[in-house]
Amino acid sequence: MGIDNAGEVSELHQRIRELFASQLLCVLSTYNQKQPYSNLVAFAETDDLRSMVFVTNRKTSKYTNAITNRNVALLVDSRTNTNLDFSEAIAVTSLGTVEEVAGIDADNLSQTFLSKHPYLKDFVRSADSALMRVRVKKLVVAGFSETNLIIFDR
Repeated sequence: MGIDNAGEVSELHQRIRELFASQLLCVLSTYNQKQPYSNLVAFAETDDLRSMVFVTNRKTSKYTNAITNRNVALLVDSRTNTNLDFSEAIAVTSLGTVEEVAGIDADNLSQTFLSKHPYLKDFVRSADSALMRVRVKKLVVAGFSETNLIIFDR
């Protein structure tokens, strides 16, 4: 199901914001030339939902995969592992391209990340850590009964 009017888009954006605010972790999917590869990562999002941020050690497979093939997906969901999930759970997949950020962008995005995850301050500031931004091109919002798509013009 697609989005037909601005009111529906605004309502869907609000649902996405609420979901993202309620979750600390998401599933990052990368590709390593042979197969998909997924990891749990702490994330934060920008207010406009056009960027998502995570931090990883540069020595990890997820980092190597991300800089080798910049196309990634991030999945955030509301499941509770109860029967209610079949009628109430939603999942948002953010599709986009990832990049390591530096300079003023890194300062701003690290503040966005740390406002959600202040306990990861030392990890964010470690010389081995990379602050990664996903520039979101599409948001796919799915439940068991419907799917909506928001496409950002990038």
